[in-house]
Amino acid sequence: MDRKTYTAELAGLRELRTEITTAEKVVATAQKELDKLNQQRSRRVAGLAGYEGAQAPAIAKASGLSVGDVVRIAPLLDPTPAAVRATKADAAAPAPVPVAESASVAEPPVTVAPVLTRPALVVEQPAAAEVEDQAVVAEQPVPAAAPVAAPVESAASVAPVAAAPRPVLEAGPRELPTMPEGPAGARFEAVTTGLVSKRPNFTQQARSTVFLDAATGDLAVRDRVVRLDLGARTPGEILDAVLATAPGTERIYITAGAPWHDGAERYSTLKDAVAAWLNTPSERWTTAVGSGRDKLAGHFVHQRQPVGRYAPAAAPDSGTTEIRSMGEWFDPDGADVVTCRQAFTLLWQALRRHWDDAVLMGSPSQTGRDLWSRTIPTTGKWAGGYPVLSEELRGLLHATGGQGRTELILPPRVPEQLPALVEYDRTFAYAKHLWKSPVGTPRRITAAAFAAMTEQEQTKALMSCSHWNIRVTVPQGWNHVGLLPAPVTGDRAWIYPSEPGATFTTWAGGAEVHLALSNHLMPWRIEILGGLLFEDGKPLDEWGKRLKAAWADLTNLSKLHGDERQRTAAYLASRAVRSVLLFGLGGFAQRPRLVSGTTPVGEALPAGVEILGQDNEVVTWQRQAGFSRDPYAHPEWAAYVWSGARAALLDMKYRQGKEVIGYAGALHAKPGSVVYFGTDGIALTERQPWPYRGEPGDYLLKGHLTGPVEHPTSQEQYLKLRGLGRAELAAKGTDQ
Repeated sequence: MDRKTYTAELAGLRELRTEITTAEKVVATAQKELDKLNQQRSRRVAGLAGYEGAQAPAIAKASGLSVGDVVRIAPLLDPTPAAVRATKADAAAPAPVPVAESASVAEPPVTVAPVLTRPALVVEQPAAAEVEDQAVVAEQPVPAAAPVAAPVESAASVAPVAAAPRPVLEAGPRELPTMPEGPAGARFEAVTTGLVSKRPNFTQQARSTVFLDAATGDLAVRDRVVRLDLGARTPGEILDAVLATAPGTERIYITAGAPWHDGAERYSTLKDAVAAWLNTPSERWTTAVGSGRDKLAGHFVHQRQPVGRYAPAAAPDSGTTEIRSMGEWFDPDGADVVTCRQAFTLLWQALRRHWDDAVLMGSPSQTGRDLWSRTIPTTGKWAGGYPVLSEELRGLLHATGGQGRTELILPPRVPEQLPALVEYDRTFAYAKHLWKSPVGTPRRITAAAFAAMTEQEQTKALMSCSHWNIRVTVPQGWNHVGLLPAPVTGDRAWIYPSEPGATFTTWAGGAEVHLALSNHLMPWRIEILGGLLFEDGKPLDEWGKRLKAAWADLTNLSKLHGDERQRTAAYLASRAVRSVLLFGLGGFAQRPRLVSGTTPVGEALPAGVEILGQDNEVVTWQRQAGFSRDPYAHPEWAAYVWSGARAALLDMKYRQGKEVIGYAGALHAKPGSVVYFGTDGIALTERQPWPYRGEPGDYLLKGHLTGPVEHPTSQEQYLKLRGLGRAELAAKGTDQ
């Protein structure tokens, strides 16, 4: 090719580029119109479900959808007989892992992961923390913990290193789902058609908000405080008093007083008491049932942070006023309504410096997701948005990706008499795990495919954004805490076996698997049964950077401002930023929806509901609604961050530039000194030389209770001791 031809080809290529750009715009416009029409169709299908005689096949034929698609949009139209659904549910329920199986059972193909080396441990010294954090979407209460036992031996497990008998899980093993072979398995490495996380093209509208102390009646509205008479503090009386003083109010935050707990002693559970309060009859107010996707949403019944949604009885389709708890955002801890309102103002101002269109929505979860959506890139590979994984894959991640680690370690693994109880809490922990996340459609890795990789490729896969189905063996001679979660039945859901020789099958993220293979004490034996390998991406990085900057601004203000009220407000606002990140991340997990609502007494209840309470007027209920077609459902992100945070609770690096100069975490404390894991913190029997600079991920000395201390036998006892330790440290002053 000569230069003249080359120049001509370049000119032609430019023309072709212009034509492609024009065609892309046409396709984008058509896609937008198609999405709009699909949404209209879904709304109409959902509306038809309200007719008592509606049939899924007829609606499917009229709409051009399959019966399955119709049922997904409107679960009430499921034509499957109830008995058949129950049989299927029973068949799908996980069966308990047998204590022993015949040695003749065929062994599935597995490959032992290579031991990963790491640099020699150096003496810890003050330095910058690298990456860590742990926070849970919803704090999971831990019942009285039994001694952690190791899991049952798998039928196909490799012979132990030594001949000692392996321990058995006493808590009741739970079998986790796996990916099927053949066409059914293809759905586990696919995305949902037509469902993408897109950058919004609108600005959220701010709601008129006031702050009410239900104990004193103080109402902060705009720049003034008014004392209200709340009567018996029923929802109707609160709404009457507030709306008379501040017409047009759309959201009321209760900062103190918790009126939903009034008369709780008359009910068997706190949830029943809250449900009864939310549905207290009123002549002027009725439950707001919402519209569109929120139809029948009604109230949200929660023991401590409920949401009441009300509309005027004379105009139930008019505007809604919410009654919410300030505790959704932060613990006011005695702060008055003016300080709480100022905290919200500072929060909005801090976020506004990083988002021109930031709006505080009803909950930190909603706010976090909305702010994230405004960081979706407008250029590059993901400019069109992030695809949502298939429902099958989301279900797998939901079942196999646990949240924060909560574990009380009991004697004889720790002393009966503790020499002290020292609590460390990791500051703004999850913010340290957002720099890398899985994106795109995952690649399924079978045991055979993993075996075919070179050792270098295996190591790279384990260090990438990945999720692995593994068989684990605790090495002989191990004398420290467990490293990997084992599934069990009951409220605890996960335990962390540490008995030498214990074998169990589980799922774990790449960060935890890598740590088990590379920890400085002793590598564990990991057999790869299968896994999912994602592309490494940065979908949460920009969101995390902006939230960390807002948090840092507010944290500094809380230390340096000359006015005490402003310092308190700034501190509360910094806690609210933490909630935005914490619960925003949890929103990506997109658990199966729990919908609540109310129905007048005497009317037919929706199918499949669980009754929460009933009075003379209405029945309050809730039901599982399965996975929604949520364009912001990304459980792969939440699972990856949670896995990294659990690993960081065991082993966290301090870096100076690219050089690792120190470590922190449970594995760097003496064996037998770790008493408790609590999501993003740990309690030990002695202080540690871990530096604290106030940065996200740093270990903050939070409490120190001088011993001897009787070892707690339950989480409740531990929490009491933790409170005493925090009080003692506050009285003495922190010298970390």
